[in-house]
Amino acid sequence: MNDETTQTHETHTSEHQKDEISHTLVHSGSAPKPEVIHILPMREVVLFPELVMPVVLDRPAAMAGAQHAMRNEQPVGLVLASPDEGDDANGDEPESRLHRVGTGANIMRYVTGSDGNHHLVCQGIARFRVREFLKDEEGRLSAKVSWIDEPAPEGDKHVDARMDNLRNSALEAIELMDQPSRELAHAIRSITSAALLADAVAGYLGLKAKDKQQILEAIELEARLDRVQSFLDYRLEVMRLSRDINQQTQQRMGEHQRKAMLREQMRSIQRELGEDESTAEEVQRLREQLDEAKLPEEAAEQTDRELRRLERMSDASAEYSMVRTYLELMAELPWAQASEDRIDIQASREILDEDHYGLDKIKRRILEHLAVHKLNPEGKAPILCFVGPPGVGKTSLGRSIARAMNREFVRASLGGVHDESEIRGHRRTYVGAMPGSIISHLRKAGTRNPVFMLDEMDKLGASAHGDPASALLEVLDPSQNDTFNDHYLGVPFDLSKVMFIATANVLDAIPGPLRDRMEVIEVPGYTHQEKQQIARRYLVGRQLEQAGLTTEQCDISDDALSALISDYTREAGLRNLDREISAVVRHAAVQVAEGKSGPGTIGPKDLADILGPKRVDNEIALRTNIAGVSTGLAWTPAGGDILFVEASRAPGSGRLTITGQLGDVMKESAQAALSLVKARAEELDIEQERLDKSDIHIHVPAGAIKKDGPSAGVALYTALVSLLTDRKVRANVAMTGEISLRGQVLPIGGVKEKTLAAHQAGIKTVLLPERNRKDEDDIPENVRSALEIHYMSHVDEVIDIALQETAAAA
Repeated sequence: MNDETTQTHETHTSEHQKDEISHTLVHSGSAPKPEVIHILPMREVVLFPELVMPVVLDRPAAMAGAQHAMRNEQPVGLVLASPDEGDDANGDEPESRLHRVGTGANIMRYVTGSDGNHHLVCQGIARFRVREFLKDEEGRLSAKVSWIDEPAPEGDKHVDARMDNLRNSALEAIELMDQPSRELAHAIRSITSAALLADAVAGYLGLKAKDKQQILEAIELEARLDRVQSFLDYRLEVMRLSRDINQQTQQRMGEHQRKAMLREQMRSIQRELGEDESTAEEVQRLREQLDEAKLPEEAAEQTDRELRRLERMSDASAEYSMVRTYLELMAELPWAQASEDRIDIQASREILDEDHYGLDKIKRRILEHLAVHKLNPEGKAPILCFVGPPGVGKTSLGRSIARAMNREFVRASLGGVHDESEIRGHRRTYVGAMPGSIISHLRKAGTRNPVFMLDEMDKLGASAHGDPASALLEVLDPSQNDTFNDHYLGVPFDLSKVMFIATANVLDAIPGPLRDRMEVIEVPGYTHQEKQQIARRYLVGRQLEQAGLTTEQCDISDDALSALISDYTREAGLRNLDREISAVVRHAAVQVAEGKSGPGTIGPKDLADILGPKRVDNEIALRTNIAGVSTGLAWTPAGGDILFVEASRAPGSGRLTITGQLGDVMKESAQAALSLVKARAEELDIEQERLDKSDIHIHVPAGAIKKDGPSAGVALYTALVSLLTDRKVRANVAMTGEISLRGQVLPIGGVKEKTLAAHQAGIKTVLLPERNRKDEDDIPENVRSALEIHYMSHVDEVIDIALQETAAAA
């Protein structure tokens, strides 16, 4: 049975029940007993006459019966139900499973719990035998009963002998308990009734319900005493064995402690004789290392306490190695060791230019940071956070800063970190505890002021073990991190001298409070020319060096590099370009390894044989040669990209269908664009019948990729106008911007990334919102000069520029 009709707390062996028994072994009185009483079916609960027991009811029928009996000041009958897996859902126990002998009881207290269960305190009255079960109209179970009077033999020597033997055994059992109850022992001694003694002993003996039921059904007094004595003898034997086992265990523990003490004395004698000084030497070595580390006062007090513990400890103890490991860590941490800053702004500029091409705004901000630190070394510098697509050099910027400042560089990757203890460490009470990644990396750096890069900040994750982003709030707050508390250390560590730099691909994925503590510096993608310069200056030479080739054996021409960038890669960063260059160099390495002189200079025509056909096609002319197709610009975590908006219509009732894995915001932009077209149908020379009797389908290809955001509103509107007016969109025009229902063009983000994507895709004209004119300075000069950029404030301006003058031929 899964749902129990009634249940009770484990009271038969608890101190609570012992006290209840000792205080309530009094006769319940001789009030008249009714012939019909309400029945409360019990599960694993048997109550004996004159005893008090708490009971919990969780079935509606039992609750109703108990309440009715309580209101009418009538006793209830507690009857044990045999266990059965087929328990019914209504909570009614089948009468066939109820025992026929139970105990009548008065309800002394009735409390309704917050969990919906009803809690009773019942005192047994007398045994009864069920003659017939009854059920009233409300479903309450009752029964006609015959009350059983307890036999009271006087002067029966057989009963008296059994009673004395049971009393002595019960008193012995009380003495063998973990916490003997004097009140219970006194109550047992004061009982003069043999029936009450048998019931009282059975009540606290800790028997199973079926065994208690056997005793309850034993009406004949001698048989009842014998049965209780049999159970008590078994219980006594178990308690004696438990006591002997406990004494043996304590004896063995005492022997172990005695041996440990003797071993300690032996070591003391050996130290006096100079025969074994390894432990003393190790403690002394740790003490000297800790003195050299120049710990702060609080940390010095903590390590001194641990050293004194280590001196008193046996080296065979498991805790010995834990304490020694902790002290070794404390000695190795750079409490006072710091690198000496040698900041030369001109030299730092040269280092940044040497390591990175382009990124002028980023370099200028880094030089400002270094200049302020040089003039005020004690100032609290802001935490820099480089945000940009993969492969644009965020991590290498951190290395360049460390080289410019003459500091150590350490990097901790936060990708996939979902446990707070990975930042703050584990408490030393846990087995296998270790410090967090902040302290661990400072230990490796060996200095308290390294350049510390927290990589992939946007990849943090929370779990049931805590939120690591919350732990980083203290680390990245210059006003708090001078008392950073690692759980493993247990003492504060000063992080104020550490220069923290964070990196992320997507700013929105960083929690707001953490983002607020950092100065965000956006690292955009590279232009075609920048990629070509970086490949020539850095990537080709590095790949040739790794392959063991010279420029005479393999030289990639500038035209081949340009073809690699435009025909085989399309990305904001450089990682795919680096892989393609590596593939070209490996092809040359195979020829050299075969004994040939190598391919020499590799031109654009050689790439198809090495890398296969072009992987990036110009789809603009193909996709915009019909009405209803426009070219939009999108921002992705990997940089800018172009997307095509296709619209078609079919006879119907004006229904709009949107496909292409679009998010909710982009779907709303499509609906807003259609509403705007309908509102301006007359101005656009669109027949109303064409709108009312056409179903329009908007699709954005690359359906396996999710797309969202409001900046495609202008492209959606243009595609719809092109479809309904049969005017084609010019092939070399791309656009971006959010639209309102009044036809206004609203600003967007990622201007630089989007214009770079348009330039790389061969776009000649770009339409941007008027309110994004302020972002023109972010666009590289060579891209601005190659593109014709129009700023628009209303959709009418978009239509005038983007659509051809005449309608397409039918």
